[in-house]
Amino acid sequence: MAKKSKKQQPGGTPATVALTAAGVEFTVHSYDHDPSHPSYGEEAAEAMGVSPDRVFKTLVADVDGALTVAVVPVAGQLDLKALAAAVGGKRATMADPTLAERTTGYVRGGISPLGQRKRLPTVLDASASAHSTICVSAGRRGLEVELSPEDLHKLTGAVLAPVGRFS
Repeated sequence: MAKKSKKQQPGGTPATVALTAAGVEFTVHSYDHDPSHPSYGEEAAEAMGVSPDRVFKTLVADVDGALTVAVVPVAGQLDLKALAAAVGGKRATMADPTLAERTTGYVRGGISPLGQRKRLPTVLDASASAHSTICVSAGRRGLEVELSPEDLHKLTGAVLAPVGRFS
């Protein structure tokens, strides 16, 4: 069961520190991460009791040699061709996980679009606009932050584009 907290806890993650510094309203959801679960995002949605179309995963891709962040619902997959087009590129592939971790400062399964070590170009799937709040990683496995898509868009400088692919 997920625990909720509106207060910034001492020693927060870079993502929660960035949100607090920006004065943005957000809610932290924590849950016990199960390392054997096959999907970090689906695990988060189940643990929080939130629809998978409101829980967004943060993926790092390489677009024409430049690392780029894609934020898409866990209910779908990243459309690499659409991501490349959204940032004016020709070709996108998933980034090397070690490079993604080193560049963002987060571990895989806990990469947040907020508070990254090096701010990367970000694309937020357009479906986020359909919700009053969405959940993204707060920078650690088992920790999510819920905020408005508008605030996430502003804080990351994201491009809004249909980069999610749903079956």
